[in-house]
Amino acid sequence: QVQLVESGGGLVQAGGSLRLSCAASGRTFRVYGMGWFRQAPGKEREFVAAIRWSGVSTYYADSVKGRFTISRDGAKNTVYLQMNSLEPEDTAVYYCATNYGSRRLTSPDEYDYWGQGTQVTVSS
Repeated sequence: QVQLVESGGGLVQAGGSLRLSCAASGRTFRVYGMGWFRQAPGKEREFVAAIRWSGVSTYYADSVKGRFTISRDGAKNTVYLQMNSLEPEDTAVYYCATNYGSRRLTSPDEYDYWGQGTQVTVSS
């Protein structure tokens, strides 16, 4: 299995920035891709961004394009989510997850292991 630990969440003002990190351990050699998702109270978990473990392919939700950037550090088995120009609508618990072969990297149903989440709160 893969263990995931997220960090970097916090409280910021609108227009501010945060960088989330997700450190993976375990059998990461079988991972096809990793993704970031978020969930606000009373709402469904939604896709934010994803990246292929091998290669540079990335995917973004329309709501975060141009503001968020996903990246990876293979040597550290870590993925990052740089979040700029944050808006109150970005307030949610952010989760990272690993995918073991599904090519539908934008669907939370296709991910196998999840971190515990990190809270991001954006004040207006």
